[in-house]
Amino acid sequence: MQSTISIPQHWGYPRFALEQRTQQGLILGLYYYPNGAELAEQFDKGWRYVLMPNKNSDEISYLQEDQIQPLSPQELFLQIRAEIELYQQQINILKQQLAVLTGGFTNA
Repeated sequence: MQSTISIPQHWGYPRFALEQRTQQGLILGLYYYPNGAELAEQFDKGWRYVLMPNKNSDEISYLQEDQIQPLSPQELFLQIRAEIELYQQQINILKQQLAVLTGGFTNA
């Protein structure tokens, strides 16, 4: 079952999605300061995003929509391709370890 998120019509739709890769990092979460709320008066109304610069970081940043830049299609392609290559290397290492354990008999 896929989760869904309901957004009140008067909020407007967020520009970025959960798990979207951006120049600033991966979007982990988002929240909204509605018009009239104390935080909206202090920090401006609208969407805020929680981003992690990379998977190996424990840093998190909180940015407004206008502070986030999407990746170009080419940048996104290169990032995903590099991640695929990393996983393929890890799979090959695991296959070698499995072959050692099984004496070379694997079903892969």
